[in-house]
Amino acid sequence: MRIRRPPYRFVVVPLVLVAMAVVFWWPASANANPVTHEISIDAADFAYTPGRIEVRQGDHVAITLTASDVVHGFALDGHDIKVRVTPGISERIVFTADEAGKFRFRCSVSCGALHPFMIGELVVTPNNPFWKAAAIALIGMALMFVHLWNTGKATS
Repeated sequence: MRIRRPPYRFVVVPLVLVAMAVVFWWPASANANPVTHEISIDAADFAYTPGRIEVRQGDHVAITLTASDVVHGFALDGHDIKVRVTPGISERIVFTADEAGKFRFRCSVSCGALHPFMIGELVVTPNNPFWKAAAIALIGMALMFVHLWNTGKATS
C-alpha cells in the first residue's frame, strides 16, 4: 500500500514566489531614514582625499570640494555632476544617492601628467539587506524541503 503524500508544490511554490518578490521588488528605502552626509574632499597631487566615500541609498550627500595645488575638476559617473574648483575657493556639490552601486568620480580638468589616474569611488549600498537575506534563506529552506521530500526523508 502506497501512502499518498500531499502535493508540496502548493506550499513551496507560493513561498518561493513571495521570497523572490521580496528580493527583487522590495522598495530600497522602506526601512531607513535618509541621512545627510557632509563630506570634505581635497583635490591635490593627482588624488582625492578621501578617495572612497560610502553612503546608503536614499541618503543626501553634500560635498565640499577644495583644491590645494592647481585647478581640478570633479565629475561623478552616473550622475549629471561636473564641477571645476580653483585653489583657495571651495565648491559645494549636493545630490541624493538614489541608485545603489559603485560610481567613480574623476578629475574633469587636465591638471598634469598623472591626471588620468585621479579617480575616487562613491559606494552606495542598498537599504534592504535584511529582507533580501531573509528571502534568500526562505528560498534555500524551500529548496531543501523539496529535496528532502523527493528523497522521502521529510515524511519519516
